Amino acid sequence: MIRLKTDEQIGLMAESGKVTGRILYELREVIRPGVSTKDIDRFVEENIRGAGMIPTFKGYEGFPANACVSVNEELVHGIPSEGRKLAEGDIVSVDVGVTHKGWVSDAARTYAVGEVSETAARLMDTAKKSFFEGLKVCRPEYHLEDIGHAIQTCVEAEGFSVVLDYVGHGIGRNMWEDPRVKNYGEPGKGPRLAKGMALAIEPMINEGVAAVKTLGDEWTVVTEDGKLAAHYENTVIVTAGEPLIITLDERDT
Repeated sequence: MIRLKTDEQIGLMAESGKVTGRILYELREVIRPGVSTKDIDRFVEENIRGAGMIPTFKGYEGFPANACVSVNEELVHGIPSEGRKLAEGDIVSVDVGVTHKGWVSDAARTYAVGEVSETAARLMDTAKKSFFEGLKVCRPEYHLEDIGHAIQTCVEAEGFSVVLDYVGHGIGRNMWEDPRVKNYGEPGKGPRLAKGMALAIEPMINEGVAAVKTLGDEWTVVTEDGKLAAHYENTVIVTAGEPLIITLDERDT
């Protein structure tokens, strides 16, 4: 069942989202060659707890860290480690969830570590661009799959693949709520969007084939062909007009 949020509930989610967006923006200055993925996790935890909020991911279904930190061919759910050091030319996705007074926000970005290849830069740009293409139809006159169709069209036009096995989701008191927000779909299909829907829209795209697999740690998802993956996500509120992104820092462009 899709739960519409009240203005008061949206306000609490927005407080959480402001912290999420700030952390993801400030990670730009943290991520560089030689930094470990555990360093990133510590930065995330310190900033969430410093704001008086709770890291949503820590312990969620047994996940052992505060952030998912996924490098290169790792699509999502990478477990931070002291031994995993970032190197020049890597790309790294960081997914962060923050809980405030019982209400959750969720967002992710993919970052360049130093200078990256042209393909890597284009992949990251496409993940972000496809999110904003989906956002254009995140209005009450459209249907849920219109979002996924817009994302898929953008991604495939660039020669990349949309991951089919992982999708976005509704969000609120729980990190995962109805509906499933696919990054592919047919125009005009799915429930009609409505004011008060809170959606985590998150294009997850691959340089090569769409197929992915889970490693032996039972968390880290990687591309089946070993090529690069990118992830871009925000928590979005459907309004009567322009959609509201609650996890985008005002300095983020």
